[in-house]
Amino acid sequence: MSQKIYCTASFKPKPGKEDAVFKALQALEPNAHREDACLLYTVTRHINNPFAEGQSYPIVFHEIWANRTAFEAHCQRNEIREFFATHLEADDGDIEDANVCVYTDEPANFDAPNL
Repeated sequence: MSQKIYCTASFKPKPGKEDAVFKALQALEPNAHREDACLLYTVTRHINNPFAEGQSYPIVFHEIWANRTAFEAHCQRNEIREFFATHLEADDGDIEDANVCVYTDEPANFDAPNL
């Protein structure tokens, strides 16, 4: 049974704040990479491409964690909580909206053995 957690966190900066939000998110990467269960933690910017014309918030974090416990512990780190409090929840924050979702790679009713 796979225990991996895949997180996609999309951010909509306030007008003119795109660079500041991107830099603030990049600053979170080094410490996340130090967490043993962090398999991938990369902030990206949306770019135009004729083969991928979907709509998205302009900044997206792609994360893979070894398991749910590790992901949830990461979310409770002071640095992460302070980021959301300062940049999203505060009235003068740089982020207008965020959408954070987690996923599994297991199909529904997957019957792999628990080892």
